[in-house]
Amino acid sequence: MLNQSCPLWRVPGLEPDQAFGQALRNLRTRRKWSQTDLALRADVDRNYISLVELGKNSPSIRMMFKLCDALDTNPSALIADVERRIQLQLAPPKRKLPAMLTS
Repeated sequence: MLNQSCPLWRVPGLEPDQAFGQALRNLRTRRKWSQTDLALRADVDRNYISLVELGKNSPSIRMMFKLCDALDTNPSALIADVERRIQLQLAPPKRKLPAMLTS
């Protein structure tokens, strides 16, 4: 659930475009597809896929649905992964306990 008092896109850290690109790349590589494979399935240019994955380009809603259709996933699942990636960047790092305290 999003914190309404502190929108994720206003907090320093992972930008939404970068998080989207990481999530898209994760879906693509889990299928062992190249950028060209995804581009052909989504009927877009391979360079466009590269720019989105790098966080340099933001897809429109229509394009996001097209990419999700090509990847056989729901846009809501992709956006949930984007939110999770942003939240992970905002969470304080977990500290390791000394070995004598974990025994």
